[in-house]
Amino acid sequence: MPVRVFRVLRPAVAAVAVAASVAGCGFGAGPGTKDASVRVTENFGATVLGRALEKDVPGSETVISLLKRHFKVTTRDRGASVESIDGHRGGSERLNWSYFVNGIQPAKDAALTDVNKGDHIWWDLHDSEATQSIAAVVGSYPEPFTNGVGGKEFPTLLNCAPNSQAACDIVGESLHHAGVKAADQVLGTGSGSDSLAVVVGTWGQIKNVIAAQLISAGPADSGVYGQFVGQQGQALELDDAQGEIERTLRGSVGLVAATGNERLGQPTWFVTGTDTAGVMAAARAFTAAKLDGHFAIALSGDRVIPLPVPATG
Repeated sequence: MPVRVFRVLRPAVAAVAVAASVAGCGFGAGPGTKDASVRVTENFGATVLGRALEKDVPGSETVISLLKRHFKVTTRDRGASVESIDGHRGGSERLNWSYFVNGIQPAKDAALTDVNKGDHIWWDLHDSEATQSIAAVVGSYPEPFTNGVGGKEFPTLLNCAPNSQAACDIVGESLHHAGVKAADQVLGTGSGSDSLAVVVGTWGQIKNVIAAQLISAGPADSGVYGQFVGQQGQALELDDAQGEIERTLRGSVGLVAATGNERLGQPTWFVTGTDTAGVMAAARAFTAAKLDGHFAIALSGDRVIPLPVPATG
């Protein structure tokens, strides 16, 4: 179906919207914010259903109210969950709507999550059989590094494995072009929950990072539809939406993915691969153009493979 593209609200319309928001919320509505965007997709970002950009966001705007401003929405669970957007219906045993703010899945319902300046809000309708929780996706890059999480910016740390400096430099340059100052540190130094970490190195070097162990455990734990196999990660298995292995990539293979959980604090990003060449391929793909709209990507040569992959059987 054609992609729906929405224009920015005209000032008069925006003023009415602000008044309606204040009237609905009572006194105490905040001054509002700016430059929030909404993307609506299905099948893990494969099909774009619509986009919206709002330059002037009313006070007390939530993720769900911003969505309703631009799309026809039905909800369930007393408004806590989205059932359909423009007629595209979830709420079944497997097919559900999930949302991310700046590439991170918030812990609260959309009706309780405030919209902050520059937020990139992404709704996706997909098969949730393999996992009910996807902590982070890479397709909103350069978020969350530019505008942070929940209106709070975090320092960015590049954790570089031995002999990965060339790849680290490429990732650092990409962040720099996005206006992000990233500090290099040796892998194993630790990042803490008060920073955003990007880990760069071969899988054999980084596999003991706690968040990396989630990827090894599969999509049910990590929300990443791919895992390295072999003692040093010599191959990468690619999963379909049901978490079944569809094919295995061997040779110089890369992966760009993000994962985490509440216990670990902010999600960790990984730019990794089976070998040095695979890591370099992943580093070269660390751009807004190549990551845009993907939950995670695998790299085989110059080929970008969005994850999960389609089922063939």
